[in-house]
Amino acid sequence: MSNSLKAGLLSGLVFPGLGQIILKHYKRGIVLVVVTLVLMVLFMIYAVNQALQILDRIVVEGGAIDIGTVSDIAVRTDTTSGSMMINFILMLLLGCWLFGIVDAYLIGKNTDLAVHGRFKIPGDRRDD
Repeated sequence: MSNSLKAGLLSGLVFPGLGQIILKHYKRGIVLVVVTLVLMVLFMIYAVNQALQILDRIVVEGGAIDIGTVSDIAVRTDTTSGSMMINFILMLLLGCWLFGIVDAYLIGKNTDLAVHGRFKIPGDRRDD
């Protein structure tokens, strides 16, 4: 399997930045991993806060838990600014994931070409 395919699959299916780390572009890979983890934590914090607000409303309104009650309370709990924030976080997360896939693929492609002697990677001093 080529480096480009391996790196793209690792970044796409496992975690963004993993393909870069495997291809020894450690700084770029670690930055992608950290940014993705931070975005995931922010998303989880928001989701847990929303769930706690819904549970609080259920308790206040009598404690009956059924799908209709939960969905009604969830719709009333959602705020426009909160929706915009979660959408922004999800778009950034998607952008990091896509960037990780494309970047890992391109780095792997350059590595594959360099191995076959058709392209020299800028900054690579192995042949000097």
